[in-house]
Amino acid sequence: MRHNVAHRKLGRVTEHRLAMLRNQAISLLRHERIETTIPKAKELRPFVERLITIAKRGLAAGDANARTLNARRAVLAELPDTEVVSKLFSDLAPRFADRPGGYTRILRIGFRRGDGAETAQIELVGSEWTPPEEPKEGEDAEAPKKSKGLGERLRQTARNLRGGGKEKAQAKGQTQGATRKTTTPRKAGGS
Repeated sequence: MRHNVAHRKLGRVTEHRLAMLRNQAISLLRHERIETTIPKAKELRPFVERLITIAKRGLAAGDANARTLNARRAVLAELPDTEVVSKLFSDLAPRFADRPGGYTRILRIGFRRGDGAETAQIELVGSEWTPPEEPKEGEDAEAPKKSKGLGERLRQTARNLRGGGKEKAQAKGQTQGATRKTTTPRKAGGS
């Protein structure tokens, strides 16, 4: 029985599992959004949130350089990438200074094509950035555009991952319509 056993083993030995979590944490903190399977995302969430909390406590110390240095060394013990650690202390920890927890969000995307594993996108809260769309020809460039909500962006991402969406269906309909031959009615009677 597995009573009071906290973490998932993810089919790996301990050293491999910890190395994988460290690599995923580095990628998540660098890009602020990664795609992985649901169990890996659920294991990554407390790992990353603990690192952000340590960085927040180090910054909250303020003038006490010893505490900030201690926090930075504690994070460096888990993440060997100095560039990511400096981003964590300079950008991410101040962003979450007023937030009491829950720094990450797990969004289910769908199923992976190769093995059917359920995939998820894990992202840092507050990194919902959508690139500005360029105006199409004939549209007024100054007209305000309606931004899509989080749900619509997720549906669009899922459509793109599944292979196209509306654009693919429209292109398929156009090619089928172009390949059909029109027949002329036969004359009644004999030959």
